[in-house]
Amino acid sequence: MRRFIISLAIALVASVCAVAQKTVFVDTEYILKNIPAYEAANEQLNELSKKYEAEVKAKLQEVEQLYETYRTESVFLSNDMKVSKENEIVQKEQAAKKLQQQYFGQNGELFKQREVLVKPIQEQIFNAISAIAQEKSYSAIWDKASASGLMFSDKDLDISDAVLGKLGYGK
Repeated sequence: MRRFIISLAIALVASVCAVAQKTVFVDTEYILKNIPAYEAANEQLNELSKKYEAEVKAKLQEVEQLYETYRTESVFLSNDMKVSKENEIVQKEQAAKKLQQQYFGQNGELFKQREVLVKPIQEQIFNAISAIAQEKSYSAIWDKASASGLMFSDKDLDISDAVLGKLGYGK
């Protein structure tokens, strides 16, 4: 009997604690897809990426062409000329890789543009989520779009439309 009462008390305390927490979720992918500025920024980044990729590809093709020319002409070249051509090929290849790093590297131009175009939108979303969390006294807000391990969510708990409304993009 005593065990039953202790178990019941623990269950009661656990249920009270569970009720005290308000947990909801958002879908940031859904929110971002419904913000025209984000779609425009993404399109701009894609165009810039294609431009940079074409530039790097052209440089690498130039290196490949130089190498092919070197291979066919190497039997006719002196040792000094071979070394000179090899150095030219290596320098052009290094320049192409440096350009690739400059555009696509960790602190490259594409990353910087993404920071300029997308980060303000993400900050607006975060601020809207924070404001809603304070207004509604939510203790936790999960992002359904991230790999958070969320297995199931009730549609009634989704506040994504409220976030869009807070940002001025209501349905």
